[in-house]
Amino acid sequence: MNTSKQIPTVPLTRFLKHSANILKNPLPFHHQNFIEQGDIFRLKIGFNTSVFFCRNAAFAEYVLQKNQKNYVKSKIQTKDLSKYVGKGLLTSEGEFWRKQRKLIQPAFHKKQLNNLLQSIKDAIISEYERIQSDEHIDIFPILNDLAFQTVVKSLFSSAANQKDINRLQYITETAQKMLVKELRQPYLGWWFNLSGKIEKHIELTREARQILKQIVSQRRLSETKENDLLDMLLEAQYEDGSFMNEEQLIDEILILFTAGHETTSNALTFTFQLLALHPEWQEKIYDEITRVKKNTDDLMTIIMSSKVCQQVIEESMRLYPPAYFIDRVNIAPDEFESMKFESGSNLLFSVYEIHRHPELWEQPNKFLPERFSKGSRQFSSQYFPFGAGPRKCIGNNFAMFEMIIAVNEIISQFKIQANFKTIDITPLITLKPKNAFLNFTSRD
Repeated sequence: MNTSKQIPTVPLTRFLKHSANILKNPLPFHHQNFIEQGDIFRLKIGFNTSVFFCRNAAFAEYVLQKNQKNYVKSKIQTKDLSKYVGKGLLTSEGEFWRKQRKLIQPAFHKKQLNNLLQSIKDAIISEYERIQSDEHIDIFPILNDLAFQTVVKSLFSSAANQKDINRLQYITETAQKMLVKELRQPYLGWWFNLSGKIEKHIELTREARQILKQIVSQRRLSETKENDLLDMLLEAQYEDGSFMNEEQLIDEILILFTAGHETTSNALTFTFQLLALHPEWQEKIYDEITRVKKNTDDLMTIIMSSKVCQQVIEESMRLYPPAYFIDRVNIAPDEFESMKFESGSNLLFSVYEIHRHPELWEQPNKFLPERFSKGSRQFSSQYFPFGAGPRKCIGNNFAMFEMIIAVNEIISQFKIQANFKTIDITPLITLKPKNAFLNFTSRD
């Protein structure tokens, strides 16, 4: 006899009771519900609105890979985010998304990324000049600027001036903060519209679009070839031989800014904090990079040989995944492990919880990079720092290469110390670090 399994429900009253704490940090609230209700529960967030929260890795794999054709992104990205960054690879669905993915994918192949490695390294070294030895500093602003500069240099080479870069960074981060308020306080949606707050931020994104249009126009007029991502996007052709129109190109560039710098700066900050708490891994990375550089100065070879460094970064993203949740909505009714989901169900997969699930990981809350000594592929069914399936982050190789260079360069120059014992977090659209104050001592 086929009987459906009842999914436990957390009532609206509990959501409202904890709304102030949820606005600051929703993870403890969700964790407590997972402990009490199990790996899948329904949270009522309105009289007729609910979300299924999930930390079942098998269900995540089913939705993201095995039956991915029946699932689309929720309106968080397709509507709420898209009004700020446009309709591009991150915010689109269906045939349009497939068309864009096929067009842009070649720009992120390893062979193409090899052309960008020196620009990435130069941007990283330039930002590290701001680090003074034996000073107690908040490393996040430096790494945030580093990640943004890396995206800018990879996209535009030297085409953008610093004033425009600073403005683009401000607009990108301001729009994200507004989106967080909308998502955390859905009951204030009427006020955000009535007060003009949403329109004010949309106007800011129009300004960003104008800056980007000027940069693109200057590149087209210059007729110089920089072999950067902008060149690749300008030259990319659809199957019918046509090119992206200007508005679509700007959408994709805005999305690269939003997705490309935020997650990387977060991941690097958490990695540096973890290394500060575990200095033995600093020395392992230092010994590795010193040994590798004796044999080669080729950047791609150095990156591919930095196995210890990669293990540390992968473990850091397990404990603190920047993209800490993945949302999906099913098109047709579906069933998984006797649980039935009617069409249009909002599913939110907590990558943070999956990565720390006690049934999936040994000592799940401990920093143990050695668990990745044979690579991350062995954990592909439970490890989702870049998502999974056809919609896995297109820039995953770019991000890993950038982070390996960044970690190797900092460890080559400094020893890192911390005067804290626990790492604080701020969950926004991405999982952000908080109070990342570190001491850097020169190795010279």
